[in-house]
Amino acid sequence: MRILHTMLRVGDLDKSLDFYTRVLGMQLLRRKDYPDGKFTLAFVGYGPEDTHPALELTYNWGTSKYELGNAYGHVALGVTDIHGTCDAIRKAGGKVVREPGPMKHGTTVIAFVEDPDGYRVELIQQGS
Repeated sequence: MRILHTMLRVGDLDKSLDFYTRVLGMQLLRRKDYPDGKFTLAFVGYGPEDTHPALELTYNWGTSKYELGNAYGHVALGVTDIHGTCDAIRKAGGKVVREPGPMKHGTTVIAFVEDPDGYRVELIQQGS
C-alpha cells in the first residue's frame, strides 16, 4: 500500500493552482471537469502519480469558501534550503506565516506557509 493523494477543497481553483504550481513548484498532473456533479478535480504534485503522492484540489462550482475546522493540520514538504525557499515563496507572492526555526521542543528546522484557502503547508529542512 501507499498514499495516493490527499484532497483539499478550494474556493478559487485558479488561485490554488497558481499557488501550488508557481509558488511551490508543483506540476499540474491532470484536471477534469464533472459538469453533472458541478465540480472540478485538479491533481498537483512533484512527480508522476504512479510513483509520487499528489494533492487533489477539489473545486465545487459556486462554493468560494470553506470552514477549515480544527481537525486539519497541514501538508508537509521537505526542502533543502528552508530560508531560500521561504524567500522565494515570499517573492512569488506567497504568505509565510511562521519563519524558519526549530520546532517546539525539538531541533528540526521548520516553517509554515499558507495557501489561498488558509491551509497550512509545513516546510521541513532536509539534509545539511
